[in-house]
Amino acid sequence: MRALAETSGAAWRELFDTRFSAHARSGAPSSGVWSKREWVAPDVPDATIVSTGEGMTPLYPARRLAREQGFGELFVKQCGTTHTGSFKDLGMTVLVSVVAHGLATGALSVRAIACASTGDTSAALAAYGAAAGLPVVVLLPRGLVSTAQLVQPLAHGARVLALDTDFDGCMTVVQELAARGLVYLANSMNPLRIEGQKTVAIEIAQQLGWSVPDWVVIPSGNLGNSAALWAGFSMAKELGVIDRMPRLCIAQAENANPMYRAFIEKKKAVEPVVAKATHASAIRIGNPVSAERAMGALEAMNGVVEQASEAELANACARADRSGLYACPHTGVALACAFKLRERGVIAKDERVVVVSTANALKFTEFKLAYHENRIADADPSLVNTPITLPADVEVVAKALL
Repeated sequence: MRALAETSGAAWRELFDTRFSAHARSGAPSSGVWSKREWVAPDVPDATIVSTGEGMTPLYPARRLAREQGFGELFVKQCGTTHTGSFKDLGMTVLVSVVAHGLATGALSVRAIACASTGDTSAALAAYGAAAGLPVVVLLPRGLVSTAQLVQPLAHGARVLALDTDFDGCMTVVQELAARGLVYLANSMNPLRIEGQKTVAIEIAQQLGWSVPDWVVIPSGNLGNSAALWAGFSMAKELGVIDRMPRLCIAQAENANPMYRAFIEKKKAVEPVVAKATHASAIRIGNPVSAERAMGALEAMNGVVEQASEAELANACARADRSGLYACPHTGVALACAFKLRERGVIAKDERVVVVSTANALKFTEFKLAYHENRIADADPSLVNTPITLPADVEVVAKALL
């Protein structure tokens, strides 16, 4: 940080904007992470960077949804438009690049890179591992990830181990494998992941003309992404790139809510719970490994924790979709929590809010179909939309339209 502080905040802004503009003009694959390389992993040379053009994702102005829900300004940071369709790419490019550099220099000896996952982490690790030619092992809770998420690591050639447990059980196993030296751990308790994921905070500020939103709302299960937002915004403030911190809302599913419980009960530590089934499967985590860091983020960013029921997250997705978005269930959790905070006046009507969308909704087609087949309990029936079956007769079709 001392070395970075030798460059002024204005100079950093100019450098990052120049890189962003140069990539946009060239049309070449670009990386929002490595465009901030001095702040991430400056010792990794170009030759060992493993990138798929992650980051630089759209900051979507959700104007219609903002009007309907009473927000001053509402943006959705579309992190699901990255290579593997999730926020996880931002951290995995750094982790795999550092490992590749370590192997090339002899500083590391790695038999395989491994992670426990609810879907998206395994997809990102498998893709980046394949790009680097590194062996990858992923541990998934059997039957608890979407088909699309299961197919991704299989397609990339990872060794996929489906365990008869939940995510927390998979995490326990992979940590022990790492402790025995059998694998290199790639979950977000590894700080290399946070180094990449923190760039989403810097990118949000950059896309808002180096201003800071009043609120950032992020769905969180293992809580590493909450810690990453804190890391990014605090670094930018310390280096004079931004002048203040936004407030943070950590959004959790009601069925997997250890952080929410700790917040409501004003506890200093997060106590593990047994996470129950939730449509937001990627955040079905009862014993988050980054809980302590997330507690620090909450305090530093004057944050709150909110939760969403299964019906609330599903309805929030449907409302967002009707406004032109296509929201995954985890984004639905964040949107539902933002709606609740706005309704209670915690978020004021003139405040600017950014919701971080962590995954691509195309991975969760089964969830979308269940909603529009009215198979989600207590969902708003007015938002359900089903096909109308008609004969191929123009008169019948015309009458139906009228």
